[in-house]
Amino acid sequence: MPDTSPRRHHEIVIVGGGFSGLGTAIALRKAGFDDLLIVDDGDGPGGTWQWNTYPGVAVDIPSFSYQFSFAQRSTWSRSYAPGRELRAYAEQIVDEYGLAPHLQFGTRVHGASFDAPSATWSISTSAGDVTARWLIHAGGPLSQPKLPDFEGIDTFEGATMHTSRWNHEVSLAGKRVGIIGTGATAVQVVPEIAPEVDHLTVFQRTPIWCLPKPDFPLGRMGRASLETVPGVRQIARLASQAFVEATFPVLAHFHKWVPATAALQVAARRYIDAQVHDPATRDALTPTYALGCKRPSFHNSYLSTFNRDNVSLQTTSIEAITPGGIRTSDGVQHELDVLVLATGFKVTDRDALPTYPLTSAYGTDLAEHWDAERFHTYQGVATAGFPNFFTVFGPYGYNGASFFTLVENSAAHIVRVLTEARRRRATFAEVTSAAQEQYMSAILARRSWQVFTDPTCAGANSYYFTANGDVPFRASTTPEAAWRSRRFPLADYAFGGRAG
Repeated sequence: MPDTSPRRHHEIVIVGGGFSGLGTAIALRKAGFDDLLIVDDGDGPGGTWQWNTYPGVAVDIPSFSYQFSFAQRSTWSRSYAPGRELRAYAEQIVDEYGLAPHLQFGTRVHGASFDAPSATWSISTSAGDVTARWLIHAGGPLSQPKLPDFEGIDTFEGATMHTSRWNHEVSLAGKRVGIIGTGATAVQVVPEIAPEVDHLTVFQRTPIWCLPKPDFPLGRMGRASLETVPGVRQIARLASQAFVEATFPVLAHFHKWVPATAALQVAARRYIDAQVHDPATRDALTPTYALGCKRPSFHNSYLSTFNRDNVSLQTTSIEAITPGGIRTSDGVQHELDVLVLATGFKVTDRDALPTYPLTSAYGTDLAEHWDAERFHTYQGVATAGFPNFFTVFGPYGYNGASFFTLVENSAAHIVRVLTEARRRRATFAEVTSAAQEQYMSAILARRSWQVFTDPTCAGANSYYFTANGDVPFRASTTPEAAWRSRRFPLADYAFGGRAG
């Protein structure tokens, strides 16, 4: 067993033991940075895949893309792997790259502050305090459950669970179950639990575009081909990356120049028409906003589940949660035994990015700073005014492609800065305000290209939009983002101090 008690000081502390933290740690160790500690408040590696164990949990992009480019796996059971295989993949990564001695689980970060004279971060955790030269936040945006604030939610006498904290001790067999939400998680949960419950009521605020999912078992021969036949794995990944690129980054960020949304919406409507029998239910499940305002979901049985006699769709707004169920605004009481909250995550909430107070040497709180500056960053990795601090999944860094591609891009950026600091024997590195604003100006100049400017997006209720109406995505193709993450001018950073 590794020693899990933190040393007083590490060169690098990474907050988050999901794939963001693991991928960044691997890149750093390859570059010769071995004095690092990864802290995570979960029980094991994998981040969101450790927390999310709800029925039907699976990746929503092909497995050939949802993995590191340097650690491609040939043993996926399906083209869209189930959650348990992602948890196993995380454990495999830890073992293969020797990360176990650097990992400390069951540790929650309470706060972090930067001391300018010593150029170090002081990090307060549930397992004691630790200092670090460099602090990397790799918590990810889908880690903090967003709980609804309906009147009476604490009075419900049945079992209540958020999908990201699924209670497997609660049996749904023969129960009257209500699920609030019809986002990406609900799309996976609804068809999985419908056959076992007595009745399932789905409470929908906003419908989601749902397209057929090219999901199929890989089988023994398929896995053998990926493992042994030259070029098969590379071709599968290339095709997968092209599919992912076409279904979101190109669709969303180059909407003005690649007007494919209308044609894709026609196909999506035809899919809904073919899947849902009842005309009223079909209409209720058809979005009125442009495809791309939210990330579209892919599933082969979500829509058809509403044809079941024991499944009903409720679109009347929720007035209150009662001891016996849910009362909608039309006065109807929906009696329930179990309430499932598929209400998503805090993404740009001030208490979620990051989940702990983080204070710069100038006394500035990061959450307050991002709120005031509308989440301006440099490539989603660095923030002017916050030296020696990096984010793996920061605002204006993600373009909507494979999450693993983003991690590799961010890690490459961080490694480049830290390698230069080491070469200079510098103890301090901070992106300049001029470089950050130049980057932001270039990104924001592309806003008119994006689908998010479509007036119908106002009715999408998408977590993409901040309270100010901004969408902090990196408006670029994936190849462009990868290129710039590895070739930005080092002069965009100010380096200072000198190591002893």
